[in-house]
Amino acid sequence: MNNHEIDYKLYGEEMQCVEVELDPQESVIAEPGSFMMMTDGIQMETMFGDGNHKGFMSKLFTAGKRMLTGENLFMTVYTNVGQGKKQVTFAAPYSGKIIPMDLQKLGNKIVCQKDSFLCAAKGVSVGIEFQKKLGTGLFGGEGFIMQKLEGDGMAFVHSGGHVIEKELQPGEVLKIDTGCIVAFTSGVQYDIQFVGGIKNTLFGGEGVFFAVLRGPGKVWIQTLPISRLAGRILSYGTGSRKEEGSILGGLGNLLDGD
Repeated sequence: MNNHEIDYKLYGEEMQCVEVELDPQESVIAEPGSFMMMTDGIQMETMFGDGNHKGFMSKLFTAGKRMLTGENLFMTVYTNVGQGKKQVTFAAPYSGKIIPMDLQKLGNKIVCQKDSFLCAAKGVSVGIEFQKKLGTGLFGGEGFIMQKLEGDGMAFVHSGGHVIEKELQPGEVLKIDTGCIVAFTSGVQYDIQFVGGIKNTLFGGEGVFFAVLRGPGKVWIQTLPISRLAGRILSYGTGSRKEEGSILGGLGNLLDGD
């Protein structure tokens, strides 16, 4: 293996964290803000990109690609510089599931949503994956610029809500909301399709386009995209309350303590 071999253990159900166990001189890379705790003997180092590149220009180019996906310019590398096994723990940023992925068993590459990467063994490359078709680029929403994780080590991504795994057979098609995609293997083809129908477009409430995934390969799907949750919270925070137009009107709000 080219990547560091790491052991891990998941804790929790809907608010999960992952404990990574490092042998001496083993390292794990993680997104800033995902760190939870670590044992004594682990050294932290913040660096440009994913920590796999040497030379300033190479690091700068890698960091620039991360900017395109809306991620931080920097990543943090945690290395066991002590004796014996050490542990470092990372937590997901919102309620959902952490998905461990052995890249060696998944064709050495997965494509994932740009905000789903949590951490990975040192040596895993974190880059960007452009969707090449024009329609996908213009209307793909979350799916236009995605992250790609390449290597033969362990990587961890997180989903919103519950996660469902589907194994698509060659030519098998799955139509899905673009925001519900967590990740898929490199053999899966990704495209965008118009929902169709005036009523569907105007009143469906599900968007005008959805993603079309075509096998073969594995797909991970989340039940609650963070964009959907944030949109619902904003609509409740800025819009008028439903009972304000009811027969109770202000009385209902008064009874609620408003």
